[in-house]
Amino acid sequence: MATRLLAPSMGEGIEELTVVNWLKKEGDSINELEGIVELETDKVTTEIPSPAAGTILKILVSKDEHVKVGSTLAWIGQPDEILETAAPAVKAAVPQEAPKSDQAALVPAPVKSVYTGVVSPLVKKLVALNNVDLNLVHGTGLDGRITKEDIQNYLETRDAPSPTINTHPVDASVAQHLSLDVKPVSVNGEFIPHTLMRRKIAERMVYSQHTSPHVLTVMEADLSKVQAHRSANKAAFAGQGVNLTLTAYFCSAIVRGLITCPDVNSSWMDDGIQRYRVINLGMAVSLGEEGLIVPVIKDADLLSLQGLAQKINDLSARARAKKLLPDEVKGGTFTLTNHGSGGSLFASPIIFQPQAAILGVGMMQQRAVVLTDASGNDSIAIRPMIYLSLVFDHRILDGDSGDRFLKVVKETLENWG
Repeated sequence: MATRLLAPSMGEGIEELTVVNWLKKEGDSINELEGIVELETDKVTTEIPSPAAGTILKILVSKDEHVKVGSTLAWIGQPDEILETAAPAVKAAVPQEAPKSDQAALVPAPVKSVYTGVVSPLVKKLVALNNVDLNLVHGTGLDGRITKEDIQNYLETRDAPSPTINTHPVDASVAQHLSLDVKPVSVNGEFIPHTLMRRKIAERMVYSQHTSPHVLTVMEADLSKVQAHRSANKAAFAGQGVNLTLTAYFCSAIVRGLITCPDVNSSWMDDGIQRYRVINLGMAVSLGEEGLIVPVIKDADLLSLQGLAQKINDLSARARAKKLLPDEVKGGTFTLTNHGSGGSLFASPIIFQPQAAILGVGMMQQRAVVLTDASGNDSIAIRPMIYLSLVFDHRILDGDSGDRFLKVVKETLENWG
């Protein structure tokens, strides 16, 4: 009896999956628990094993299609089996391209002019090049003669963008209140369908901005001691297979800040503030044009600098290889985003709900700074400096509490060792 391959549940709240790649094709033999298909949620890509040994009789969902959890992806059985039913997977709704007949209707058909007036050779050339019906052109020359300028004025009017229908309309009352033009611009270009990850990122960013009042505070930190410590220990860490990156120092400083200021390690609830006993530190990892993902370092407060560096190496590598497990992108209580890796000096990142705050770290620069010694004398020196940008939920934290946390992070980095 043939066995169904079902789209599995890959975490609480995940209802939709995308078929990234079929590892086998129809007619191939497969062993039980052998990888058969790669499925993607909005966060991770996971290889799904076959539920049975046999032959792949029928694949019901193509690559890049969206499916609902619990739907049938394929049938596995013996080559001589006849499938009594092969209900297709329930596909998620996706925008459909316009039928070719409709697209063809958008292309103007050639026109035949019956205009009998005299026109210049230049006007004749413009008419031929632009498929102009001279009967529709108002002549302004002598005795109503059509000039080059008349043709150009007509073309500007004829080819002006016409209003188009927004496929995702904003509520009329909202649009009126915000005085927004909600119609897309009618221009030539390429239409790029949203990936599941991009759609989910967009939904969560808008949700976050509408959920909590975001407040930004910025400080700068001198990384001289961090750099000295890293230079002195990087080779020893590498000898143990660990790449000691600056991110490990940032994570360690954040942990110190969260221990000192526990309200930052919390979430807003309707009846109060949920303060967490564990520190699960999320770190944003860029996937290039595909977006970003936030794997979570669980119990970060129990890890040494080397332990943090090991977890960062492992999670970052598997995130870029799309090998993270669903549980490894859940349960974060605070998030770090190192936007400086792209050259940004400082930014205002969006809070990863329902967390209380997110810290952005800018690019390290050698800058001239004023130093004051114990005697109060000032001097100018070149130091490796970074901007630390903390965005926090103003319902949970006030400016003073946000600054106290950020100051702990800053001082931890500046006084390293």
